[in-house]
Amino acid sequence: MVSSSSVPGTEPRKVTIHDVARSAGVSRQTVSRALNDKDEIDGTTKQRVLDAARALGYRPSRFARGLVRQDTTTIGLVIPDLLNPFFTEVAAAALEAARSRGWHVVVYDTADTAEEERGTLQVISSQVDAVVGYFSCPEDEVELFTRGMPVVLIGREHRTARFSSIRIDGEDGVHAAVAHLVARGHAQIGMLDHDGRAEPSIRREWFTAAATSHGLDAGMVVGADQSADGGGAALRTLLTTHPDITAVLTFNDIIAIGALREARRIGRSVPEELAVIGFDGLQLGAVVEPPLTSVALDTRKLGALAIEQVARLLTGVNPLAADDLVVRAELRLAGSA
Repeated sequence: MVSSSSVPGTEPRKVTIHDVARSAGVSRQTVSRALNDKDEIDGTTKQRVLDAARALGYRPSRFARGLVRQDTTTIGLVIPDLLNPFFTEVAAAALEAARSRGWHVVVYDTADTAEEERGTLQVISSQVDAVVGYFSCPEDEVELFTRGMPVVLIGREHRTARFSSIRIDGEDGVHAAVAHLVARGHAQIGMLDHDGRAEPSIRREWFTAAATSHGLDAGMVVGADQSADGGGAALRTLLTTHPDITAVLTFNDIIAIGALREARRIGRSVPEELAVIGFDGLQLGAVVEPPLTSVALDTRKLGALAIEQVARLLTGVNPLAADDLVVRAELRLAGSA
């Protein structure tokens, strides 16, 4: 319980809307809606907020009363790189889902760096009612700046009690991709992985398990920068060290598109001499030549599911269970493999 008592000889600290939210275990927006008697708040949650406000002696300031009366929910959408079409597609889906609820969305681009993530976290809590998006920094850092606020993490592999998360499960899709390549006669299969991580990506772990299950060498892996140029450079490196490779699986579609371009440059026909499979299922993959085979995710579902979970957390009504917060990828065949 937060108290407004203070050290003798100092002014008492005024109880804030954040104190009420923390005491009631809800978001600031839920406190605002409960105090303003909004119908969409669950009755039990509303009473818990009112009891906490009464126990703390909370009296809204003129500014806070403005917050109580506001009808617009604002979501902070944190994206690593808006130049990457995958994140743009997810953001577009989230914006559409939020717009259908009459919500505002503030988009933050962290340039895929820890420094920018921390800078975003330092300002985000005063600007939004809930946070959705991608963070690579530890959960305790996210927690430090988002206390009392609903947070839905996308693509995190570990679920904690503090946060809700949308998990991406591509294991079956990657196994299907490797099985497809083996069935086409490929025995030397490499991977272009994400090179900006301290340890192997979960997608590399899926590839390793799939390759090993077919008795293949799973060690032919090169890190790639998250760009088409990065994919091309990584393919050059991979083929220099492993010239017998006839197929590659990539961390994402952007890397795969770069690999396609590089294969054309060096005179390797796709898929006859080099099969390429991406991961993400971007719309862009359908317009390259040849069209890209990919382990595809439903980006519209990903963005919409995140907003749906935020809505449930804000109103305190039946948040989705962990099993319902999974988006599974499936192999989508096209011309590159």
